[in-house]
Amino acid sequence: MAALVLAADQLTKSVAESHLKIGQPRHVVGTVFLDLTLNSGAAFSLGRGVTPVVETVVVVLIAGLVLFGRRAARTATVPVAAGIGLLLGGAAGNLVDRLFRHNNGAVVDFIDILRVGHRDLWPVFNVADAAIVVGALTLVLAYSRRAPGTKAADRADRA
Repeated sequence: MAALVLAADQLTKSVAESHLKIGQPRHVVGTVFLDLTLNSGAAFSLGRGVTPVVETVVVVLIAGLVLFGRRAARTATVPVAAGIGLLLGGAAGNLVDRLFRHNNGAVVDFIDILRVGHRDLWPVFNVADAAIVVGALTLVLAYSRRAPGTKAADRADRA
């Protein structure tokens, strides 16, 4: 899952960079636009100008996800494994941008789903950002459905 997210994210960012220009959004349908932007901050453009801090935090988060994923691999349910894969792939996709795309540590964003006139009512994002949000929600839902005091291994034994 992580590898698929990383590949899809990098492919779509490359296509966006080669077909879109900063400041020239393209209308797709309804309130959806493709709008190339460079985000030097964290999620939703928060923390602009602190790229080294963001990079360090992302490396630590990726390491934590890898360790958590390895520990959970034997007993994880499909939603938990998918959630971890989505989070890991999304975090890796944005880290690859910061380290290798030569945009001064910025991440390529291009999906604008809620533009009305010239106002963005939702931040511009990318495939990696979407995977991170969906992965986090998947994990929250998967762990909230567990009976109190049970572990994933206990549920697997009952199935």
